[in-house]
Amino acid sequence: VHKQSYALEYCTDTLEIHQDAIRPGQRVLFIDDLLATGGTAKAATELVKKCGGTIVGCSFVIELNFLEGRKVLSPFPVHSLIRYS
Repeated sequence: VHKQSYALEYCTDTLEIHQDAIRPGQRVLFIDDLLATGGTAKAATELVKKCGGTIVGCSFVIELNFLEGRKVLSPFPVHSLIRYS
């Protein structure tokens, strides 16, 4: 199991993935409902890399621009359907 911790507003949390969940060289598009600070998405992309996968982009339904989560996810392409300023 691969683990990746990330910061929340008042604490930390950890995501986990089985090491064989993503094959080495597998291309992965990360999709989530909300991009805020980018902490959870960044942790997820790090887990994909630990498994040997390649992130080809990140897509979100809603993005909160003022929290600048997009910057945390560079250099990955980031797309969102709705962006709130």
